[in-house]
Amino acid sequence: MNERGVVAGRVDLLRELEPAVARQLDRHLESARDWFPHQYVPWEVARNYDGPLAGEPWRAEQSPLAPAVRDALLVNLLTEDNLPSYHHEIASRFGRESAWGTWVHRWTAEEGRHSEALRSYLHVVRGLDPVVLERARMAHVSAGYDSGQPTLAHALAYVTVQELATREAHRNAGQACAEPHGVRLMSRIAADENLHMIFYRSICADALDVAPDQVTAAFADVICGFRMPGHGIPGFHGRAARIAAAGIYDLAMHHENVVTPLLRTLRIMERGGLGPVGQEAVDRLGRHLETLSGKARRVRELRARLADRRRAGEGA
Repeated sequence: MNERGVVAGRVDLLRELEPAVARQLDRHLESARDWFPHQYVPWEVARNYDGPLAGEPWRAEQSPLAPAVRDALLVNLLTEDNLPSYHHEIASRFGRESAWGTWVHRWTAEEGRHSEALRSYLHVVRGLDPVVLERARMAHVSAGYDSGQPTLAHALAYVTVQELATREAHRNAGQACAEPHGVRLMSRIAADENLHMIFYRSICADALDVAPDQVTAAFADVICGFRMPGHGIPGFHGRAARIAAAGIYDLAMHHENVVTPLLRTLRIMERGGLGPVGQEAVDRLGRHLETLSGKARRVRELRARLADRRRAGEGA
């Protein structure tokens, strides 16, 4: 494999997909809407914290957010904070030349708004402990990030799944905020992630036509082993469990709102004319979907039982 992720004997996707990238970049620039992080932050409620400005220290009772929402927004923000590592990943994979490079830099510029706006919002509304947040940011960003994707096809499959999962995570966290400024901000960030997902999904549709076996196998590898880019955040597994228990993002949502729609839109499971590698990948995906469906069903059943218990408790 060379430094751009092109495997000898396989289709040179970087070169073959360049016209598609140029088309999708033009479409994206026509669709994207400028927005300004400072306009989404309720600055009038801000007050000084303890420290050099001798303000008031953070206390949990000051937060307008439920504990699970605080977990979700911390994970979402720290994920966005690792943008330098993500830029390095895609710039190394896609290059900095031609339409690929233009997209890399445009994507990075748009993503940079997310952490800026979300951190400002959380500080202003005292949504979560800023000391805990900063220590976790230092640990997470200092560790860097490596997606571990071995080829360009894998990288494209991963960012397509990841952008849709991130859209869902942001949108659901916003809906759970029960605080109007947070709802508005997270909806705005989710809209960006949706446009990014559409870009990558469109490129993957072209890639499947150019190299169906190669790209189908990459999707099987990515979906069967998928992990969110924030999995290295300190305390991630405990926070993820609380986020799932609150119905903000769980395995059932991942199955129903991320994996299934992507496979359906890209027609991966019904694609004909595949060779042995592609067909094996489809079979592997089918088995994984069956397992994922069963786990998602159990998650829904558990959530329903918990809701019944809450209602019974409220009625007692």
